[in-house]
Amino acid sequence: MQTMPRFKDSAVCIRHLDFSETSQVVVLLTREHGKVRGLAKGSRRLAPSSIQRFSGGIELLTLGQVVATTKRTAELATVTEWDLADDHHHLRGDLNAQRVALYAADITHALLADLDPHPGTYDALLTLLRAIAQPDKVQAALLRFQWALLNDVGYRPVLDHDVHDERVELIASDTLTFDPHAGGFTTDTGDPAWRVRKKTLETLQGVARGSDAFAEPGASATDRPEVTRQNRANSKNDRSLTLPALNEGDARRANRLLCSYARAILDRQLPTMDVVLSDPVR
Repeated sequence: MQTMPRFKDSAVCIRHLDFSETSQVVVLLTREHGKVRGLAKGSRRLAPSSIQRFSGGIELLTLGQVVATTKRTAELATVTEWDLADDHHHLRGDLNAQRVALYAADITHALLADLDPHPGTYDALLTLLRAIAQPDKVQAALLRFQWALLNDVGYRPVLDHDVHDERVELIASDTLTFDPHAGGFTTDTGDPAWRVRKKTLETLQGVARGSDAFAEPGASATDRPEVTRQNRANSKNDRSLTLPALNEGDARRANRLLCSYARAILDRQLPTMDVVLSDPVR
């Protein structure tokens, strides 16, 4: 049985299941090693040695440092250590934020393959978990996350031209639809295209610019933790750079579209998708 080198990485728990009275099966999104399914033996024990190895416990949506070993012939990695870094306590006091976070974890689990590194998705998920501590930023944060995830896994929607005809400029059309099979906007109105507002296209185009174009009015891009390292470096000398605000209603519509697109990609609806698809625009 060939064993790969033991690794240590930052991780967010996106799924867990009690395996026995003393152990858990967990799914961790690690930054450098991708999605890892593992068995954490003894993680539920109250013995001092177990508490020392699994500091803080492995709970859903928590952030920590994990030490694990994978085997090529085994489905589950062996999780030997966990050091809790952030329990995202704010999610316990806000039901809406918690539901959005659970959806984010669920869609991440569904779209990513095991042991396929996606540091962009990891960063986007961590940014979401922190941003939704502010109730008025939940929709904007979710939209940025969904866009980053779809972009990272190769399902970036086509926004700059008609997905059926590159010669057609979408912005010049009053009637737009989204074709989930082709993965983009079009002026065609036949099945299976979904009718959408032009404002939804404009909202997504805003998200696609730079490393997400939305912030509070007058906010500097360098003040935002989710800005990529390259963008932060490029904007160091321009503290006057401002980013447009995102209307919550526009964000909700765009979130529903991306969620529906993800559902079409997966060819199934995840239970947590209801939090996005049934969210009314107020």
